[in-house]
Amino acid sequence: MTGDARGAPPAAGPPTVAGPRRAAEGRSGPEPASASAPGSEPASAPGPAAGSPPGPVSEPASAADLAAVAAQLGRPPRGTRAVAHRCPCGLPDVVETTPRLADGTPFPTLYYLTCPRATAACSRLESAGLMRQMAERLAADPELAARYRAAHEHYLTRREAIGHVPEIAGVSAGGMPGRVKCLHVHLGHALAAGPGVNPFGDEVRERIAPWWTGGPCVPPAAGLTDAPAAG
Repeated sequence: MTGDARGAPPAAGPPTVAGPRRAAEGRSGPEPASASAPGSEPASAPGPAAGSPPGPVSEPASAADLAAVAAQLGRPPRGTRAVAHRCPCGLPDVVETTPRLADGTPFPTLYYLTCPRATAACSRLESAGLMRQMAERLAADPELAARYRAAHEHYLTRREAIGHVPEIAGVSAGGMPGRVKCLHVHLGHALAAGPGVNPFGDEVRERIAPWWTGGPCVPPAAGLTDAPAAG
């Protein structure tokens, strides 16, 4: 979705900061579940012809939600504290994570994109050179740079409201505010915060085709409305 890291932090020295998903998952392309996910649409397809995704939510993650996220990621989710956005199919596609994991690892990525189809679509945009184009526009457009910095500050404010982690103070995600990387981070932010907050996240959302039209990306767990469970 992109900040995650496997394993416990080193026994000595400061905790390892969980970096973007690309490093954490060893991802050089889409996550394994993404590559064969049915219903994937080409990145060059026009914006959501079947309607826009719904607005943000802030809901405790149920046991069924956590099971769905585990199936999406291919591993148990870590640090999940809430569902921040739901796909029109009803499954989570963005979760909100704690800024410090249970093993003590600082975790800068607040909004984690979990849907393998949406993640794969972001990867195709990255491969097509969109991040480079965005970086060029960012350097040439002061107004865009100001909006991008505001997105960075929004991200930090939301995360700080959950908990202060000194190791990642001032560090948001996705390269903000000076670089553009990890488009899945920006899409996750845009979906969780709503339109008008992250300009590049909004652009990614408009560029990729509706990822939900093929139905759920993973089989929904029984009892989707089960009582909330800890992440």
